[in-house]
Amino acid sequence: MTVRLRTRDGGETAVTDERLDALRATFRGPLITPHDPGYEESRLVYNGMFDRHPGLIARCSGPADVIDAVNLARERDLLVAVRAGGHGIAGHSICDDAMMIDLSAMRGVWVNPAERLVRVEGGATWGDVDREAQVFGLAVPGGVVSTTGVAGLTLGGGLGWLHRKYGLTCDNLTAAEIVTADGRLLRASETEHEDLFWALRGGGGNFGVVTAFEFRAHPVGPIVMNAVVMYAASDAPEVLPAWRAWTAGLPDEVTSRAMFWSMPASPLLPPAVHDRDVLLTAAVYAGPPEDAVPILRPLGGFGTPLADLSGPMPFRDVQRLLDWMFPKGQLISYWKSVNLRELGDDALDVVLDRGLSRPHPRTLVHVPQMGGAVGRAGIHDTAFGDRSAAYLVSIDGNWTEAADTEANVGWVRDAFHEVSDLPSAAGTYLNFSGDQDLDSAGTRAAFGENLDRLARIKREFDPENRFRLNNNIKPANTPSGEKSEK
Repeated sequence: MTVRLRTRDGGETAVTDERLDALRATFRGPLITPHDPGYEESRLVYNGMFDRHPGLIARCSGPADVIDAVNLARERDLLVAVRAGGHGIAGHSICDDAMMIDLSAMRGVWVNPAERLVRVEGGATWGDVDREAQVFGLAVPGGVVSTTGVAGLTLGGGLGWLHRKYGLTCDNLTAAEIVTADGRLLRASETEHEDLFWALRGGGGNFGVVTAFEFRAHPVGPIVMNAVVMYAASDAPEVLPAWRAWTAGLPDEVTSRAMFWSMPASPLLPPAVHDRDVLLTAAVYAGPPEDAVPILRPLGGFGTPLADLSGPMPFRDVQRLLDWMFPKGQLISYWKSVNLRELGDDALDVVLDRGLSRPHPRTLVHVPQMGGAVGRAGIHDTAFGDRSAAYLVSIDGNWTEAADTEANVGWVRDAFHEVSDLPSAAGTYLNFSGDQDLDSAGTRAAFGENLDRLARIKREFDPENRFRLNNNIKPANTPSGEKSEK
């Protein structure tokens, strides 16, 4: 049966059975159409807001499959979405009637303990990386949910539990292999395609399909000291300023965060927090657990905790603690974030007000601590934008009923504007952004002074903007009299 697919200009093209059969003859992964068994499961992403139906899912087994898929897209001028872990909050990885290049079967991880290097395929999750790297007591700075895809987090920057000690995920990238819009497989590093390598460290999915990442790993665990203390949300006016004061003097080994959330009556949680609104304060120590005890002890003394779950824990378990709170496809989500150079009293007022008036129990008001190694990198060292933030405020709207979408999105946007209007506001973090299409001001806020260079690199490697379903950077205009580099 002929498959009808969307083209880049919004039109439609037909791909016949004969053309698909010819592709299947060499393609090692499955080519899944809406008529095939397994299609419904294959199209599912984590954000339940996006109930979309791709016209063709090309589930790649390796770089050769990715090259064939990109060549088909170029041949028929197809609109292309790229999915790795499927966690992207803005839904860029799935689009109605487009072709999805699906990397979810490419999950290999190889560890070189002698050189502390980790090679990761483009569809791997952080759980895959932690499982293999922790065998050798190593970790790559990743996220805080183990099902998050390595690709999206890395290309957008990468915050987690280790960023104050070892930097963003993109800061630890040493090389990448990428299929570009013309179907070439390139290796980018500090000595090969250096501009492209720079752009991949924070510039998003604008430049092609990354089939493999190579990271610098660090000695972490296997046991780390993990602190989790839950206070009643009503105590937040006293607890949150105390947390802020404590974080101001922390060593880089500690990365902390505070979040307003509502705890369900789950057997995974102590009864004292069942069905309670809480202010959760947490921290991980990236060093010997015994050194962490006096440093993390004050976290439990900002008031009277409802529960204190602090103690030594395998790093892999720390990375999985929040997984169950983000079930695949079951939450409708819209997030917005703002970097803050300081968490002043005006910022605390907004965080408190919004944290105590969340429209749904699954919505978070989340304040990760920044600084440390993140802030010591130069603004032009990678494509990642402003590094001056001491904290980040993320308004993570999550709900379950589609009828509530308009109200919840409006609430998140209003909260975002309140934080953005603060004098200490300094841009945004795109991995925590639910906006599918950024305007020029939003793109500039995310990439700052690096945007113009990114646009020139986009022109070199994707001059027709084939990879546009992302936090898109449009190719720079070709100067008069200069030929395009493609």
